[in-house]
Amino acid sequence: MRIARDLPGAELAGFFDASQARAKEVADTLEVGAAASLDELLDQIDALIIVTPTAAHEAVAVQALERGIHVFIEKPIAPSIEAADRILAAADRGGALVQVGHVERFNAAVQAARPFLDRPLFVESHRLAPFTARGTDVAVVLDLMIHDVDLISSLVGRPIRDLRAAGIPVLTPSVDIANARLEFEGGAVANLTASRVSMERMRKLRIFQPSGYLSLNLADGSGEFLRLREELPALQSDGKGGEDLPAALGDRDLATLVERIPLESNGVEPLRLEQESFLEAVRGKGEPAVTGEEGRKALAVALDIESRILAHVADSRSEQA
Repeated sequence: MRIARDLPGAELAGFFDASQARAKEVADTLEVGAAASLDELLDQIDALIIVTPTAAHEAVAVQALERGIHVFIEKPIAPSIEAADRILAAADRGGALVQVGHVERFNAAVQAARPFLDRPLFVESHRLAPFTARGTDVAVVLDLMIHDVDLISSLVGRPIRDLRAAGIPVLTPSVDIANARLEFEGGAVANLTASRVSMERMRKLRIFQPSGYLSLNLADGSGEFLRLREELPALQSDGKGGEDLPAALGDRDLATLVERIPLESNGVEPLRLEQESFLEAVRGKGEPAVTGEEGRKALAVALDIESRILAHVADSRSEQA
């Protein structure tokens, strides 16, 4: 709300919250009008940002889309593939666009790293958080890991060929900690870990590629690119002459073998960049940064991961019994 209120070139007509107490608090704090109902709000707008719990995404989105109102939907697009398909069908009927809120694509570290990306071959992500009640209406895969499923898929740019997953419930009936291994066409591999029962917060992404290594701290938008120095062709060869490598390196350590390039944050809030991109798409100045179809694909992978984890847990329990 705070960001949408201040976007240049758009007017924040108002908002609706099912909680009257919360609606009053937000309206008073941000000096924005609260609608008495969703219908009242939809009568006033051209585009809608949906930040309800996941279970309500479909009901709100379909009402808006069938009126021709463009929608931005926080991730995941829906709790099920069937619900996602009904949202996309409503968009087709209403001639409206859908953008999904995979905000990590707008992370400052990711934006700074993009010019250096060159055929990622191995990617490792850690997304850890202490336990809170927020988001526990879905498993940690849909709450947290789906961010990295979408981000890594967009960075690799190839279809997923195979996946494996494991995890367990800890504090909730749903899966609270999960690990997945994704194999992409072309040979790239990604190892993803997500937890909402960690003692520390961590949002890190490591990308290994032929030209070097990218280390990204998604929490503060910083990172660095380590690449082999150009004067070391022996390290970048096709493997021939490897027997001469020890002599070529001598007693050099890692610091003398690589060039460290800091990746600086641009200082712009990722949520602001995300909403600006939605506004541009609504104005017809480009496609949504994350289309509804891309949001559906990320959901499908996340649900597959969750399904495999639940099967793994059930097998483990039956063996113990």
